[in-house]
Amino acid sequence: MSMPTALPGGRLAPGASITPRTLTPVTGPPLRLPAPDRLTHLQFRRFAGCPVCNLHLRSVVRRHAELAAAGIQEVVLFHSPADELREHVVELPFPVVADPDKRLYVEFGVESSPRALLHPRAWGPILRAVLRSAWTISRRREHAPAAQPHGGRLGLPADFLIDAEGGIVAARYGEHAYDQWSVDEILARAGEARRRSATG
Repeated sequence: MSMPTALPGGRLAPGASITPRTLTPVTGPPLRLPAPDRLTHLQFRRFAGCPVCNLHLRSVVRRHAELAAAGIQEVVLFHSPADELREHVVELPFPVVADPDKRLYVEFGVESSPRALLHPRAWGPILRAVLRSAWTISRRREHAPAAQPHGGRLGLPADFLIDAEGGIVAARYGEHAYDQWSVDEILARAGEARRRSATG
Protein backbone atom coordinates (compact mmCIF):
# COMPACT_ATOMS: atom_id res chain seq x y z
CA MET A 1 0.00 0.00 0.00
CA SER A 2 1.19 3.52 -0.71
CA MET A 3 1.76 6.07 1.99
CA PRO A 4 -0.46 9.16 2.13
CA THR A 5 0.33 11.80 -0.46
CA ALA A 6 2.29 14.55 1.30
CA LEU A 7 2.70 18.27 0.76
CA PRO A 8 5.96 20.04 1.68
CA GLY A 9 6.54 19.65 5.40
CA GLY A 10 4.72 16.31 5.42
CA ARG A 11 1.24 17.84 5.52
CA LEU A 12 -1.67 16.16 3.77
CA ALA A 13 -4.09 18.00 1.53
CA PRO A 14 -7.64 17.16 0.48
CA GLY A 15 -7.40 14.57 -2.27
CA ALA A 16 -4.64 12.61 -0.53
CA SER A 17 -5.31 8.99 0.35
CA ILE A 18 -4.41 7.33 3.63
CA THR A 19 -3.26 3.78 4.20
CA PRO A 20 -6.13 1.63 5.56
CA ARG A 21 -5.41 0.18 8.99
CA THR A 22 -6.92 -1.07 12.22
CA LEU A 23 -6.54 1.14 15.29
CA THR A 24 -6.74 -0.07 18.88
CA PRO A 25 -8.43 2.41 21.22
CA VAL A 26 -7.45 2.58 24.89
CA THR A 27 -10.94 1.26 25.70
CA GLY A 28 -13.36 -0.62 23.48
CA PRO A 29 -12.90 -2.79 20.39
CA PRO A 30 -10.50 -2.20 17.49
CA LEU A 31 -11.77 0.05 14.72
CA ARG A 32 -11.10 0.40 11.03
CA LEU A 33 -9.67 3.54 9.50
CA PRO A 34 -11.25 4.49 7.22
CA ALA A 35 -14.67 3.41 8.43
CA PRO A 36 -16.25 1.32 5.66
CA ASP A 37 -19.67 2.95 5.83
CA ARG A 38 -19.26 6.53 6.99
CA LEU A 39 -17.01 9.55 7.21
CA THR A 40 -14.34 9.64 9.90
CA HIS A 41 -13.36 12.78 11.75
CA LEU A 42 -9.82 12.06 12.94
CA GLN A 43 -8.54 14.64 15.38
CA PHE A 44 -5.04 14.87 16.77
CA ARG A 45 -4.86 16.25 20.29
CA ARG A 46 -1.97 16.77 22.69
CA PHE A 47 -1.25 14.93 25.95
CA ALA A 48 -3.37 13.04 28.48
CA GLY A 49 -5.21 15.44 30.76
CA CYS A 50 -4.41 18.47 28.57
CA PRO A 51 -6.77 21.21 29.86
CA VAL A 52 -7.13 22.81 26.43
CA CYS A 53 -7.93 19.46 24.82
CA ASN A 54 -10.49 18.68 27.52
CA LEU A 55 -12.21 22.02 26.99
CA HIS A 56 -12.64 21.28 23.30
CA LEU A 57 -13.58 17.61 23.71
CA ARG A 58 -16.42 18.52 26.09
CA SER A 59 -18.01 20.48 23.24
CA VAL A 60 -17.73 17.39 21.03
CA VAL A 61 -19.20 15.17 23.75
CA ARG A 62 -22.23 17.44 24.11
CA ARG A 63 -23.02 17.12 20.39
CA HIS A 64 -21.77 13.62 19.70
CA ALA A 65 -25.28 12.41 18.89
CA GLU A 66 -25.45 14.99 16.07
CA LEU A 67 -22.17 13.78 14.63
CA ALA A 68 -23.29 10.15 14.76
CA ALA A 69 -26.63 11.02 13.16
CA ALA A 70 -24.73 12.76 10.35
CA GLY A 71 -22.81 9.53 9.67
CA ILE A 72 -19.51 10.68 11.17
CA GLN A 73 -17.23 8.40 13.17
CA GLU A 74 -15.28 10.43 15.72
CA VAL A 75 -11.74 9.22 16.53
CA VAL A 76 -9.30 11.10 18.77
CA LEU A 77 -5.54 10.59 19.05
CA PHE A 78 -3.20 11.64 21.87
CA HIS A 79 0.59 11.30 22.01
CA SER A 80 0.46 9.73 25.49
CA PRO A 81 0.88 6.06 26.45
CA ALA A 82 -2.35 4.08 26.73
CA ASP A 83 -1.95 3.43 30.47
CA GLU A 84 -1.51 7.14 31.14
CA LEU A 85 -4.33 8.15 28.82
CA ARG A 86 -6.98 5.64 29.85
CA GLU A 87 -8.04 7.25 33.14
CA HIS A 88 -8.58 10.59 31.40
CA VAL A 89 -10.86 9.38 28.60
CA VAL A 90 -12.75 6.36 29.94
CA GLU A 91 -16.08 8.24 29.92
CA LEU A 92 -15.80 9.69 26.41
CA PRO A 93 -18.41 8.31 23.97
CA PHE A 94 -15.98 7.93 21.06
CA PRO A 95 -12.75 5.97 20.52
CA VAL A 96 -9.49 7.44 21.81
CA VAL A 97 -6.19 6.09 20.49
CA ALA A 98 -2.76 6.37 22.11
CA ASP A 99 0.16 7.14 19.79
CA PRO A 100 3.09 7.65 22.20
CA ASP A 101 5.68 7.24 19.45
CA LYS A 102 3.87 9.83 17.31
CA ARG A 103 3.89 7.52 14.30
CA LEU A 104 0.55 8.77 13.02
CA TYR A 105 1.46 12.35 13.93
CA VAL A 106 4.49 12.09 11.66
CA GLU A 107 2.55 10.30 8.92
CA PHE A 108 -0.12 13.00 8.87
CA GLY A 109 2.35 15.87 9.24
CA VAL A 110 1.09 17.01 12.65
CA GLU A 111 3.72 19.12 14.37
CA SER A 112 4.82 20.58 17.69
CA SER A 113 5.82 24.21 18.06
CA PRO A 114 6.25 26.88 20.77
CA ARG A 115 3.46 28.81 19.05
CA ALA A 116 1.06 26.20 20.43
CA LEU A 117 1.16 28.17 23.69
CA LEU A 118 2.63 31.52 22.62
CA HIS A 119 0.15 32.49 19.89
CA PRO A 120 -2.01 35.37 21.24
CA ARG A 121 -5.21 33.67 20.11
CA ALA A 122 -4.42 30.73 22.38
CA TRP A 123 -4.16 32.77 25.58
CA GLY A 124 -7.88 33.22 26.27
CA PRO A 125 -8.79 29.54 25.71
CA ILE A 126 -5.75 28.43 27.74
CA LEU A 127 -6.85 30.58 30.67
CA ARG A 128 -10.43 29.27 30.50
CA ALA A 129 -9.16 25.71 30.16
CA VAL A 130 -6.79 25.95 33.13
CA LEU A 131 -9.46 27.50 35.37
CA ARG A 132 -11.98 24.85 34.34
CA SER A 133 -9.46 22.08 34.85
CA ALA A 134 -8.46 23.35 38.30
CA TRP A 135 -12.14 23.38 39.33
CA THR A 136 -12.89 19.87 38.03
CA ILE A 137 -9.69 18.35 39.40
CA SER A 138 -10.27 19.85 42.83
CA ARG A 139 -13.68 18.14 42.85
CA ARG A 140 -12.18 14.87 41.57
CA ARG A 141 -14.19 14.99 38.37
CA GLU A 142 -11.04 14.83 36.26
CA HIS A 143 -7.48 13.65 36.75
CA ALA A 144 -4.54 16.04 36.71
CA PRO A 145 -2.10 15.74 33.81
CA ALA A 146 1.44 14.52 34.39
CA ALA A 147 3.90 17.16 35.52
CA GLN A 148 6.04 16.32 32.48
CA PRO A 149 3.65 14.99 29.82
CA HIS A 150 4.89 12.30 27.45
CA GLY A 151 5.68 13.99 24.15
CA GLY A 152 5.80 17.47 25.68
CA ARG A 153 3.34 20.37 25.92
CA LEU A 154 3.94 22.01 22.54
CA GLY A 155 1.81 19.82 20.28
CA LEU A 156 -0.45 21.45 17.71
CA PRO A 157 -3.92 20.05 16.97
CA ALA A 158 -5.09 18.85 13.58
CA ASP A 159 -8.36 17.68 12.05
CA PHE A 160 -9.02 15.38 9.08
CA LEU A 161 -12.28 14.31 7.49
CA ILE A 162 -11.76 10.97 5.74
CA ASP A 163 -14.22 9.19 3.46
CA ALA A 164 -14.96 5.46 3.33
CA GLU A 165 -12.36 4.92 0.59
CA GLY A 166 -9.59 6.55 2.63
CA GLY A 167 -9.59 9.87 0.82
CA ILE A 168 -9.03 13.05 2.80
CA VAL A 169 -11.94 15.34 1.94
CA ALA A 170 -10.98 18.17 4.32
CA ALA A 171 -8.08 18.98 6.64
CA ARG A 172 -7.04 21.61 9.13
CA TYR A 173 -3.67 22.09 10.81
CA GLY A 174 -3.93 24.20 13.95
CA GLU A 175 -1.78 27.28 14.38
CA HIS A 176 -2.05 27.15 18.18
CA ALA A 177 -3.23 24.82 20.94
CA TYR A 178 -6.93 25.72 20.59
CA ASP A 179 -7.11 26.03 16.81
CA GLN A 180 -9.42 23.25 15.64
CA TRP A 181 -12.77 22.66 13.97
CA SER A 182 -15.88 23.30 16.00
CA VAL A 183 -18.70 20.76 15.79
CA ASP A 184 -20.54 23.12 13.42
CA GLU A 185 -17.49 23.16 11.14
CA ILE A 186 -17.22 19.37 11.20
CA LEU A 187 -20.88 19.01 10.24
CA ALA A 188 -20.56 21.65 7.52
CA ARG A 189 -17.53 19.97 5.95
CA ALA A 190 -19.25 16.60 6.07
CA GLY A 191 -22.24 18.08 4.29
CA GLU A 192 -20.00 19.62 1.65
CA ALA A 193 -18.25 16.29 1.13
CA ARG A 194 -21.53 14.46 0.63
CA ARG A 195 -22.78 17.06 -1.84
CA ARG A 196 -19.56 16.78 -3.87
CA SER A 197 -19.85 12.98 -3.82
CA ALA A 198 -23.46 13.10 -4.97
CA THR A 199 -22.68 15.42 -7.87
CA GLY A 200 -19.25 13.98 -8.72
